[in-house]
Parts: sequence; C-alpha cells; structure tokens
Amino acid sequence: MSLIVQKYGGSSVADAQSIRRVAARIIETKKAGHDVVVTVSAMGDTTDDLIDLANQVSGTPDSREMDMLLTTGERISMSLLAMAIRGLGFDARSFTGSQAGMKTDAQHGRARIVDVTPTRIRQALDEGAIAIVAGFQGFNHDSRDITTLGRGGSDTTAVALAAVMGAEVCEIYTDVDGVFSADPRVVKKARKLDRVSYEEMLELASAGAKVINVRAVEFARRHGVSLHIRSSFTQESGTWISEASEGETVEESIVAGVTGDTSEAKITVVGVPDIPGKAAGIFTIVATAGANIDLIVQNVSVHDTGQTDISFTLPKEDGPKAMEALEAAKADSGFESLIYDDHIGRLSVVGAGMRTNAGVSAQLFTALSGAGINIEMISTSEIRISVIMREEILSDAVLAVHTAFGLDGDTDATVHAGTGR
Repeated sequence: MSLIVQKYGGSSVADAQSIRRVAARIIETKKAGHDVVVTVSAMGDTTDDLIDLANQVSGTPDSREMDMLLTTGERISMSLLAMAIRGLGFDARSFTGSQAGMKTDAQHGRARIVDVTPTRIRQALDEGAIAIVAGFQGFNHDSRDITTLGRGGSDTTAVALAAVMGAEVCEIYTDVDGVFSADPRVVKKARKLDRVSYEEMLELASAGAKVINVRAVEFARRHGVSLHIRSSFTQESGTWISEASEGETVEESIVAGVTGDTSEAKITVVGVPDIPGKAAGIFTIVATAGANIDLIVQNVSVHDTGQTDISFTLPKEDGPKAMEALEAAKADSGFESLIYDDHIGRLSVVGAGMRTNAGVSAQLFTALSGAGINIEMISTSEIRISVIMREEILSDAVLAVHTAFGLDGDTDATVHAGTGR
C-alpha cells in the first residue's frame, strides 16, 4: 500500500456536518487501497477565540500556558473526526502531537520540529486503522512541555509526517481550489495555477499567500515531498508543488502570482550614526528580542550630520517587543528616536520567469503609478519584487497589478468557505 498524508484546515472541519463530510472523503482514500494519515487544524475560528479568551483573563498570557490552551483546539478536531470515521464503519485512532512523536525545541508559540518518531502511527497503520494527528503541536524532550509550531503549523506537521514516513504525496486541503494568481477573495478573476515550483511557493507564502505555511514548503523542498493543494469541498485536482525541472517554465506567465499582506508593521530608527557596526548593533537587538525582520531600507547618510535612518518591516506581533528592546538600548546605540507604523500593506509579485525577462519592475511601477498608488519601500530578490504602501490602498493595488500582468482569468474564482486555510 502507498501512504497518503492529508491535512484539513479549520474551514474544512468547521462544524459537525463538515467533519462528517471530511470523514467520508478520508474513507474514499482508504477504500482506494492507500494507508492514510490525517492532520487536522482546530475547528473554524477556535484558535482565535481561545486567544481572545486568554487576553480577557490576562493582559500578558504566559507562553507556556498559551501553548497548553491552544493545543486543545486540534485535540477536539482529531477526536471528533476519529469518531465520525468510526461511525462510518472504519477504524480510526487519534493522536496528539506528542503521541505522534513530534519532538520540537523549547520555544513556546514558535517551536521548530527537531525530530519525528511516529511509532504509534505506524502501529495503527499496520493494524489497518486510519491515523488522525493533531496538527500545530509537539513536545520538548528536555522540558516535557507541550509546544505549538505557530500559525499554519498544521501544514508543517503534515509535511513532516509525509517526509519521515515516505508518503507518496502530502495533500493540503483548504477552502479554495488550489494556489491562485492572487487571493480570490480580493481578485475575483484570479486564476488557479496547475503547478508551482517550491521556489515560487516559498516566495508566495512568505509574501502573504495564506494557502500553505512557508515552513511547510521549506520542509517539503528539503525532503522532496510532493505537495497537492486542493479543496476539500470538491473532487477537482488542485495545484501541485514540486521541484521545477531544469529549464522548465512552470507557468507560462512571467509572473505567477500577486500577493497582498497586512500582517506587518514598520519600524524606523531615526538618526543612526553612520559608522561601521551601528546597523549590526541595531539588528542584533531586534534579533535578541526574537523578532523576524523582512524588508530593510537604509537611507543615504546626511553629510552635515553624519546620520542616517534605517527602516525595516516585521510581523505586527513582534513589533511591541522589538520597540521595547530598541528603546531600552537607545542610549548605547546612539540613535535619536523610533517611529512605529502598523498600518502598512505589502504587495509582492512572484515568478520564476522574472529571472530571464526584462521590464518586470517597469511594468509593476507603471501599473502602480496608473492606479495612483504611492510606495514607501522596495525590496527585490531574483524572483520577487515587494513594495510597501498604506494598508487601506493595498487591495486596489493588488487588483491593478494583477490586471497589468495579464493574470485575470475568464471566470470568477470560487471560495467555498472563506478563511484561506
């Protein structure tokens, strides 16, 4: 028997009817002659509701206790799904992350997988059962604490299991039909992409595409796991993510997709002495605070003052702790002041074809100019261009750029539920 790993997001298991529908789909895969391991997210908005509840009882919830709280969402999903499968006459066994052998480092809220020993899952499969694993969670061997992998961590759980267990494919089920050229909730004419390279998907995911977690794509590329992003609401084929063959153009378009992201904030460090080591000191402070930096722009030094300004973006949830750390080190670092802005939007265009096609930047900025969009920062890689703008104009910018690059489809894209996972 070949092994298939399936992951179902929160919108796919949002209520009892949805869970029964997913159970029937899993059984179809089992009947087709496959061993099946399933990873599930928490039902619907359960994780958000639990976070809100924690913030109501504590202004600064303890990270260890937050992990204990948030992992309950996936445990509810896994047990209900196992019950539904058993109700349809098939054996199913549910496992928490620790029972599934998902070992992580000790960082609460953002743990990384260090080892997977799925002994109990293999035993369940050998005995003819379907294994249901709670996503998003693991445990640290030294502290014996439960940990969580961060938002989208169920994707990473599924890919890690697929890699370790030698699965034929890891199917990521969501509420849209695959990876689109833009978020179909924003761009109704977005086109579904039949195939995307790991490299392009990494850029799309890191730039804000919610369909799969970026760490899951990294894990899949590192271990050669074939990914199939598809809808749990239809039987249609979705988007395949794999290594591009040498010389292969995965999509005909120069640009595969356009993303918009409002989850970041911008910090500007004003009046930094323009001498060697000052920038390194600033980013060391931010790193020590545990904040992940994305875009960085340093202005040209003002000759009269010998000072410069450095701006960078980071996730909004990292903003306050980065600001606190920088403010505490202000006297030693020698900068004048800090400016915090959490009302920014990031637009990115991604495509492997950008390597060999000139004029992409000109086309992008012409489209933004024509739409009256003012930009604040620019960052580029081989296959991605990102720009920062005001949050409230981001949707208009994505629509304009998507049309300018000829990505609009002939029909409206279908969104079956609404969360993007």
